[in-house]
Amino acid sequence: MEIKKFFRNLFKYDSSDIYNFSILNDKNAQQPNPKENKHIISANVNENLELLKSKYNALLSNDIIIREFSLSANNKEYRSFIIYIDGLVDTISINEFILQPLMLSKKEKNSVLQNDLAAYVDNCLLPQNSVKKEEKFEDVFSDINMGDCLLFIDTLNIAFDIDVKSYNQRSISTPQNEAIIKGPQEAFIENLRTNTSLLRRIVNNENLVIETIPVGKISQTKCGVCYMQNITNSDLIAEVKYRLNNLSIDSLLSSGQLEQLIEEDEGFGIPQILSTERPDKCAKYLLQGRVIILVNGNPYALIVPATIEDFLFSPEDTNLRPLFANFLRIIRVMAAIITLLLPSVYISITSFHQEILPTELLFSILATRENVPFPIFFELLLMEFSFELIREAGLRVPSPIGSTIGIVGALILGDAAVNAGIVSPTLIIIVAITGIASFAIPDFSFGFHIRIFRFLFTALGVTAGFLGIGCGLFVYLASLCSIKSFGIPYTTPIAPAFNSKGNGYFVPPIWKQQYRASFLSSKKPEAQSDISMKWKV
Repeated sequence: MEIKKFFRNLFKYDSSDIYNFSILNDKNAQQPNPKENKHIISANVNENLELLKSKYNALLSNDIIIREFSLSANNKEYRSFIIYIDGLVDTISINEFILQPLMLSKKEKNSVLQNDLAAYVDNCLLPQNSVKKEEKFEDVFSDINMGDCLLFIDTLNIAFDIDVKSYNQRSISTPQNEAIIKGPQEAFIENLRTNTSLLRRIVNNENLVIETIPVGKISQTKCGVCYMQNITNSDLIAEVKYRLNNLSIDSLLSSGQLEQLIEEDEGFGIPQILSTERPDKCAKYLLQGRVIILVNGNPYALIVPATIEDFLFSPEDTNLRPLFANFLRIIRVMAAIITLLLPSVYISITSFHQEILPTELLFSILATRENVPFPIFFELLLMEFSFELIREAGLRVPSPIGSTIGIVGALILGDAAVNAGIVSPTLIIIVAITGIASFAIPDFSFGFHIRIFRFLFTALGVTAGFLGIGCGLFVYLASLCSIKSFGIPYTTPIAPAFNSKGNGYFVPPIWKQQYRASFLSSKKPEAQSDISMKWKV
């Protein structure tokens, strides 16, 4: 009986109402009011103060600063207050250029302006270079969250948005993932305004337009849409802004999320938008007629549209002579092909097509596999997985240890696996060449895509040999040809084939780069004169 009672109490469901916590059934949870953000600023300062205190939970959040004071104007005292977030503003500017002029304005400076309180405050009492007047609370909330100071005055149904932003941020440093030898050494940071200033400094033209579009109902993340007004196609600009304005999400935290949200089709994980941390690369594409999207809080910019060729370009190609740049581009194409197909070709030859190998090489491969107990497919998967594991571990550990992990994984574990008879030396060479080739692909997203797809081609190779690889390549290339990036075919200008006017994969001499890419349909097709080096004429 005691055992029965024990198990009954152990599994008994108690529906007592004394304490029943459940997230799913919390009836007292505060429901959002969709009309709250549309609230118009009241002329009663007390109503505005109570609404802001409630909205920002001023009693709980100790970084929400509200300073109440009296403003003298037209021989009257007006109750006023300012609100800002501590840590996002310059408190010295608030003390010297906001509170001091407002609280010490006892003398009649301009009797005409003082009859209009708003004009008097704006023109005489706020010596700031950026002051806006807001009428809706949705704009007030956005300004406060971005680091501005908001001023409310009794009898005025407007708020003064005063720009006093000053918060700690990472300084401009060298690119970490797109390092080059010859060229600029500046990279984007997490601050949107700093990134736009880097672009403007390089482009140095008044036709550069930077529009700000908030994305996310809660986060209201600022996204900067950058384009050259006199070059970029108007339909492309409209399409980019249309997609950004029609994103119904609560929050946007990174450019990687935005990239997935504005792509037309996932396309088996094929990246369709180019991502970069280099402002010089963005400036180059801007002047070609493309659109750059910057996300506040993220050091990466998105470039649209993008073709498959763009993912194999390096920013260094612009700074090298055409002979050197084209040689490196051939190397990158070979690296992409090796990464995608070398393991599958090796397993196909050793399993189905041994007749294409020279006899001596075939005997050498068979001799190295004589003591290996596993099938070649399992052996290849084991080594590929081990290589990816070492690569991931090297990225996640602290930098001084990362190189040590690579040495230990490559030398000690690889040598031990061969001596133990777990894998063959030939397979170690194949996996090493494949891994080294994957590092030669400039774009991280495209390189990741190639690395994933090589496992699919390996499975096809072990299943049907060259026939399986051929069928896989047919489906893969058909998928590439069916993808569009903002209206541009992904394989342009190869398929569909048309005259790209010297803007193909290989770099022509600088004096031959007369036209912009024709598939962008830019407003200004000609990039330079037909005789650019007039000093020779």
